[in-house]
Amino acid sequence: MRLRTVVWLLLLAGIGAMVWYLAVLKNQPPELRFARVTRETITSSVPTNGKVEPIESAVAKAERAGAVERILIERGRRVEQNAPLVELDATDARAEWAAADARISAARAELDVISKGGRSSDRAEIDALLGRAQLELQSAQKEYNAQVNLEAKKAGTRFEVTQAKERLDRAHQQILALELRRAALTASTADKAAAEARMRDAQAAAQLAEVRVRQSTVRAPIDGVVYQFDLKRGAYLNAGDAVASIGHLDRVKVKVFVDEPDLGRVAKGMPVVITWDALPGRQWKGEVDKQPTEVVALGTRQVGEVVCVIQNPSLELLPGTNVFAEIRSQTVENALTIPKEVVRREMGRPGVLVLNGNKLEWRDLTLGIGNTTRVQVDGLKEGDLVALPSDKPLKPGMQVTPVLP
Repeated sequence: MRLRTVVWLLLLAGIGAMVWYLAVLKNQPPELRFARVTRETITSSVPTNGKVEPIESAVAKAERAGAVERILIERGRRVEQNAPLVELDATDARAEWAAADARISAARAELDVISKGGRSSDRAEIDALLGRAQLELQSAQKEYNAQVNLEAKKAGTRFEVTQAKERLDRAHQQILALELRRAALTASTADKAAAEARMRDAQAAAQLAEVRVRQSTVRAPIDGVVYQFDLKRGAYLNAGDAVASIGHLDRVKVKVFVDEPDLGRVAKGMPVVITWDALPGRQWKGEVDKQPTEVVALGTRQVGEVVCVIQNPSLELLPGTNVFAEIRSQTVENALTIPKEVVRREMGRPGVLVLNGNKLEWRDLTLGIGNTTRVQVDGLKEGDLVALPSDKPLKPGMQVTPVLP
């Protein structure tokens, strides 16, 4: 009986102690985190995004149609003006050039014979040679016909047909040359004029073929770095098609998109810092070069296109790259700053709750420049503790248990 009484007494004493502790705990001032007012150099910035463009650039284009035969460059390589970039298939143009050269040689030989006249012995010799050439032609024609028939019956090869055709062509050319020699022996002034006309025609054809061969090599229009190139061997190009984009990339132009409310904070000459997600930790510096002349829509934003010139000595920023930009509009050294989130407003006036002893005290503030995290203030002193946001309602005069930074 006594034991049960003791147990009940102990239980009641424990409950009483817990109730007392909870009451005391409830009346304790709430814990509240504080930040310290510090002195530092603060820079007001306008963060935004932008796109890299070359300051000076040119596009190499194909001058004639053809398939890409050789590729002599790659993206990111520096090239000199007139350096070869790609070569197109020029087989047909080279064949035309060779044929024109052959006609020039034949016409030149004809004119030479006409100018020197001829002898009976020369005619006899030419006639004998023509006789043998005619026999060769007949033999070559028979062989060619036979090879064509064999190929049609799948009993011969295309190579054998080609060889027979070449023999036939040589026979024709030999007869033509001999006949020209014989005609030249008795050629008249009209013959000479005709030969000269053939010479001019052949020379014009050779010049045209030479131009086509030269146009088969696409060359760099300016010195610079190849920043756009994606052709593959075998790709077909038409005249005027773009082959590669080349630009001066030691300095680049970055077109940044500044929201309309921030345009008044941007001026020519302000420093700019560029970052790029593809190369974390790297920065490129420059300055604002041109302010926008109009505000345009960019998705849901109204922006002005601000042109910045950025130093790019390592050539890592390539045109077309999407980057982040920070325009640094103003810098104040030795400024008193606080975190932006501690600033409160009472009746439209900015201020903060400062720790005074263990109570909160309201201080009016004059705000200066700010960046994404901190703001310059006047109305506090270095080392003051200002209340950070809390889920508890705060007011001046309230007692708190400070949690110091």
